[in-house]
Amino acid sequence: MDQTQTQIPIPNPPRAITTKDLMYLKDALSWELLAFKKFHSLAQNAENPTFKQALDKAGRMHQNHFNRLLPHLQVNNNQAMANIPSPSQVN
Repeated sequence: MDQTQTQIPIPNPPRAITTKDLMYLKDALSWELLAFKKFHSLAQNAENPTFKQALDKAGRMHQNHFNRLLPHLQVNNNQAMANIPSPSQVN
């Protein structure tokens, strides 16, 4: 294999995300928020305590997913991209 085509693996993945990844994360956040709101509303209106508890638990799960996804969007992408070596810097 030619030396110019060999890629050196990055030891730690950069915190930068692609535009496609950003759009996916935004969609996922929207889905999780909507699911949380729906389960919360259903739990508020449920009369059966068992159903109410199950709906509330499902809502909290989606809220937790939302909270776990959110930090991935709170990244200075320009700064992260600046720290990625360009192919000319690797050689």
